[in-house]
Parts: sequence; C-alpha cells; structure tokens
Amino acid sequence: MNRGILHTLILSVVLAPGIYAAAPAVTNVRASQRPGSEMVDIYYDLTDADSSELTVFIAVSKDNGATWDVPAYTFTGAYGGNISPGNNKYIVWNAGNDWDGQFTTQCKVRVVANDLDPDGFALIPAGSYWRGDLLGEGIASAIPTNSIYLSAFEIEKTEVTRARWETTYQYGILHGFSFAASSKGDSHPVHSVDWFSAVKWCNARSELEGRTPCYYMDSSLSAIYKTGQLNPYVKWTANGYRLPTEAEWEKAARGGLSARRFPWGDTITHNQANYHSSTSVFYDTSLTRDYHPSYATGLYPFTSPAASFQPNGFGLYDMAGNVWEWCWDWYDSGWYANSGSQVNDTRGPTGPMSFRVLRGGWWYSSAIYARCADRGYGTPTDVDNHIGFRCVRGF
Repeated sequence: MNRGILHTLILSVVLAPGIYAAAPAVTNVRASQRPGSEMVDIYYDLTDADSSELTVFIAVSKDNGATWDVPAYTFTGAYGGNISPGNNKYIVWNAGNDWDGQFTTQCKVRVVANDLDPDGFALIPAGSYWRGDLLGEGIASAIPTNSIYLSAFEIEKTEVTRARWETTYQYGILHGFSFAASSKGDSHPVHSVDWFSAVKWCNARSELEGRTPCYYMDSSLSAIYKTGQLNPYVKWTANGYRLPTEAEWEKAARGGLSARRFPWGDTITHNQANYHSSTSVFYDTSLTRDYHPSYATGLYPFTSPAASFQPNGFGLYDMAGNVWEWCWDWYDSGWYANSGSQVNDTRGPTGPMSFRVLRGGWWYSSAIYARCADRGYGTPTDVDNHIGFRCVRGF
C-alpha cells in the first residue's frame, strides 16, 4: 500500500431490529492511516441492550462503498469474538500485510457487530477459505478441494420464517408478484417453496424495504422479475436481497472453521441440529435416534423453530438440518474440477441446466447430508416440505 492513500474513513452500521431482540449498534466509526506507515487505526462505539459478548468484523471498500472486496483480515484489538460493548473500541488493521502496493482515494471501512440474537444478518468477511471434501470422505461432487476467494457479504442468521415471509407476501401480492410457500408456524422456516418463488420473494422484500432488486427479466436489468418461471438476469451490485451462491453458502456454514465436517466440529447429535439420526455413520453420536424427539409431533414436516440450536462461529443458525436451502447456482456434479469454480466470487456454471443447488440437509435427512461439504440439488420447480431458503443482502 502506498502511504497516504487512506484518508479519514467514516462509516457506521446498525443491524435492523426485528422480532426477537435488540440488535447491536455500531456508531461513531473513525478510521485513518498512520502517517508514514501502512497501519490503519479504527475506532468505534458498540452498544447492545441484551448481549455482553459480541463478534466484530471489518469490511473494506476501495471504491467508496460500491464493492467490499478488499482482502482485509490482519487485525488486532477489539476484533473477532468475545468483544464487550463500550465506547472507543480500538482495532489496528495491518493494511501493508493484506493490501500492499495498492492505491485509492475512495477507501471506506465498515464495522459490523453480530450477537447471538437470531434476527438480522451476519457479515462474512472478505477472504479465502477451503471448500469441498476436505476430509476425504468420498463426496464425488465435492472434489477436488480448492481455495476460494469471496468478497465480503451479509447473510441472514436464520432461514426465512413464516413471520418474515408473510409481511413480504402481503406486499408482493398487492404489487404484481406471485410466489407461494407453506410453514408449520410463525417461528418455523417456510417450506414447499420452489426456486422461482424464493427468487421472486427476494425481489419483493427488496422493494418493500426500499432496496434495489437483484433479479430481472431482461439483460438491460430494467424489468424486475415478479411472475412466472424464468432464469433471471442478476444485478450483483444491487443492495437488495438474493439467494447465496453455493460458495457463499459453504463459507458461511463453516463458521470460520477449516476442514471440519459440520459447522461446529466433526460429530453431530440432536443437541446440535434437527435431522434424522442413525447408527449408519460413526460421526453421528446422538443419544437419541430417528427423528428429533422434540419436533416429531403432529403431521409432517417435523421442522423446528428458527434458532432452536446454538449458532456457528459467524452467528448463523440451522446451517445443518431443519430445511434444505436453495442457492443461486446451477448444479454440476463435476463443477469443482472446472477452472471457473476457482475464480474470485465464483457464481457457479453458466447454465441453463436441469438442477439448482440445495445445501445443509433437512429434518428427515441423515447426518451425511448435514455436512458442510455435501452438495444437494433439485429441479427449480421442486416444492417439497423440506426445502426452504435464507437470504444474502447487498451492501
């Protein structure tokens, strides 16, 4: 990094309040490059009404906030987990280590705090991670393993619930949208939602909140996708809601861990996820078997309320089990061997193909499907009581 390129950078983020609890607030952000050095000092104030320990991440933009893809990860100070609320929290970014030799006069720093409240979004920092069958368990579609670089993005902490779905649904049907889903209860994830409905619902949610929709019917990105079944064009720079790419989903699911089978480690039990337990694999060590005993009541589906289990390292819930989650990508079993799978911010095969990617396992799937590396798929028209989704949100 050339000296003097980072001017005073001011940017604050407040996570949106929701139906569960108060979200943390980051304010009074101040950032500046030390004269004659490649170190950046970042100060911020952090408040949260109901959490004493928070996780703090940093995103950096080189183009005044249009994108947040600067590879920033060498931080010391009040960064990472177990950060208590307070004023004048202090972080040092070693920009020379991460971004040496670069020049911009439009640099911005974004400070985001996540807590254990299940509402809202979590920031996944820019950087690389290893994806695929890192444990060599014979997942043919998840080899070869490779290191993938992704820009920073925000992902919903929970799967979309009926309570969240309904508000957007009511708006959508009055504004020309068509989509459908079911759910077992307001706090449960929606299910029986096809890929097209999930995409159109994301657009309606964007409109409702005054954000720019991501999905369009035409290459000029002027006709918002609202009805029917088509393969939409995507405005990737929009600040609206969309489905995660498969690469984004796996990075988020791993929660900052590397080469682990599940979002929390290498074994799974009913204390950690809603899935169908059995003795068929050694890493399923649950003391209870079959369907989850707490949720196998009444009629199918046996979904669990959002955030019924502990989150992963990024503060995300149900990245294993409950409902399978749609991703943007077309499914290709040999995709990981394609050079296109390894480019920065990879978004999957060009398509069209027969299937879209599904990730995370579901309430009646075995532990095999709950692994971070496992790749599922379905036709975009599939409407099953074990398929739902969560959103990614643009900056």
